[in-house]
Amino acid sequence: MKEIAFISRYERRVAFVQDVLAKNQTIGDDVARELALQVVYAIDHIPEPTR
Repeated sequence: MKEIAFISRYERRVAFVQDVLAKNQTIGDDVARELALQVVYAIDHIPEPTR
């Protein structure tokens, strides 16, 4: 039986932002991940009506 790995919505969002950053910048994966975490954190803290 094949195991299915659970990936949270948060981690999917971080991975998406990380991929966008890595494709559009000359930065490494580690830096892209750190920036992605900061971007997702910032977006999560914008009040809903403002988004």
